[in-house]
Amino acid sequence: MGYLRIILVAISILIFISSAYPENKEGFQFSKQPELQQIKPKKPVKIKLRRTQKDGYIWELTGDDADEIIKTDRKLRKMLNVQ
Repeated sequence: MGYLRIILVAISILIFISSAYPENKEGFQFSKQPELQQIKPKKPVKIKLRRTQKDGYIWELTGDDADEIIKTDRKLRKMLNVQ
């Protein structure tokens, strides 16, 4: 009688598992969502600042984003009082 219960429990577990995981995989679809992809951080503007012999400053700006280079140039001109 104990073996009969074990067999019935095993069969019911197998039926439950087989119904929970159907073999039909046609309904499964894989798609990328661009809003969930990782956003790469922007590279900062690199500044090479040099002092001239006449106590002035010159600089060289490099970077990937032209708008950020322009903003950085304006900040430097404002900070150093250069026109």
